[in-house]
Amino acid sequence: MTSQTTIDKTGPGDGTPAAPSDGTPGKGLRGHPWFTLITVAVGVMMVALDGTIVAIANPAIGDDLDATWSDLQWITNAYFLALAVSLITAGKLGDRFGHRQTFLIGVAGFAASSAAIGLSEGITMVIVFRVFQGLFGALLMPAALGLLRATFPAEKLNMAIGIWGMVIGASTAGGPILGGVLVEHVNWQSVFFINVPVGILAVALGAWILLDHRAENAPRSFDVLGIALLSAAVFCLVWAIIKAPEWGWGDLGTWTFIIGSLVGFGLFAFWETKVEEPLVPLTLFRSVPLSAGVVLMVLMAIAFMGGLFFVTFYLQGVRGLGPVDAGLHLLPLTGMMIVGSPLAGVMITKVGPRIPLAFGMTLTALAMYGMSTLDTDTGSVVMSLWFALLGLGLAPVMVGATEVIVGNAPLELSGVAGGLQQAAMQVGGSLGTAVLGAVMASKVDGDLPGNWAEAGLPQLPPEQMEKAAEAVQKGVAPVAPGTPEQIAAKITDVAHDTFISGMSLASLVAAGVAAVAVLVAFLTKRGANADAGAGVGHI
Repeated sequence: MTSQTTIDKTGPGDGTPAAPSDGTPGKGLRGHPWFTLITVAVGVMMVALDGTIVAIANPAIGDDLDATWSDLQWITNAYFLALAVSLITAGKLGDRFGHRQTFLIGVAGFAASSAAIGLSEGITMVIVFRVFQGLFGALLMPAALGLLRATFPAEKLNMAIGIWGMVIGASTAGGPILGGVLVEHVNWQSVFFINVPVGILAVALGAWILLDHRAENAPRSFDVLGIALLSAAVFCLVWAIIKAPEWGWGDLGTWTFIIGSLVGFGLFAFWETKVEEPLVPLTLFRSVPLSAGVVLMVLMAIAFMGGLFFVTFYLQGVRGLGPVDAGLHLLPLTGMMIVGSPLAGVMITKVGPRIPLAFGMTLTALAMYGMSTLDTDTGSVVMSLWFALLGLGLAPVMVGATEVIVGNAPLELSGVAGGLQQAAMQVGGSLGTAVLGAVMASKVDGDLPGNWAEAGLPQLPPEQMEKAAEAVQKGVAPVAPGTPEQIAAKITDVAHDTFISGMSLASLVAAGVAAVAVLVAFLTKRGANADAGAGVGHI
């Protein structure tokens, strides 16, 4: 049982004590549910954008700062590692000290870290401040969900989460477009500087509007050993996923980190049964719907992020589009997520999450199957239909799985639940890229030598063929300077056909993952604790 009484300990900022709150908004706009949603959406938008916008800037960063390929990989990996490792702990901080304060610190720190990256004169400082971006992003993401959970009544919570999911989906898909425009017409620093005015706006709105809701039985202590064990386990898992494409899935190093991760999770689970106030009470996972929601979020992210990873190479490498044009071709995906997320929230409120989630993953499976049929001559209309279907399928999953995880957790653990939701999505996205990348690499490595020989091209030494395969995996034709035009055309055809075969197989695997997720969706149900702590005024 959880108490529905919450207390705002922040006060109005003039030194006077705050009045107890039962979830009802304060005077004026403070605590207004819809303005709370707008405020957290502005902050969350920064983190979601940074997940994809920076990839567009990497080539320019490399040229300007004389960075190696490994350095550029660390720009992404450092951010992701810090984010994934910290999310659940950051959610616990919100439960302990209040989600309002945690959100504001996260937004301010994220904006400041972004400014520091833009001012950096060396690649080392860029990577260091990307770590800080990940840490501060981890603070604000679960806090945003905790604020929505505490502010909105149950009958409006799904709509709020729907709009929240719409912002994340639109920002994630729109990152390459905005990044392309900024890099092309301003500079790479502008990709980070843009977070500064957004962060200032979010902090100003948050200080004015957000009301701090806390459950009376919120945690009062910290599980320091639990934090250390969970962080180490997540780090080992994510590190193994990140390095597997380079080391190989059968490599001893990869499996050392995977085994280390399993040992870490085992020790963490054991310790959580012994400590008085655990970081993540294992009783949470006695809820089958909550556990199913976490698994569903992982499977959705594998299919979505893994599939989308290859689509960008397809559009730019095979179809020859620039970053901005490639982003514009993904607008049907973005548009359907924008339209579908609020509608999914309404539908889930009326009929519960089970059917919309199963329907959404079915559409996702069909869309990934459709993307397996793309080739070098597929028309824009057909591509747009598959992208739109994917966006329509993802919308109810983003909303429903979030509601299932957060709504089935007690109010005093809403931050931890939000951290679980985000961690599941981040780990799933990384798994999707790594596993589907391995599928793609295996297919290309197996097909390229035969396709090369069938085209009548000169045989390459093994080391050159290996380098050619690495290029083909990115949709790039390995044409050396000075190659005769007729030979170059043959190499391009072979490279694109081989890439298409690899992408098709990877898309089919993603479709299979989505099909498994349909079955998982039937284990979900509306959050048993969704009513706890919900606000009632201004709706």
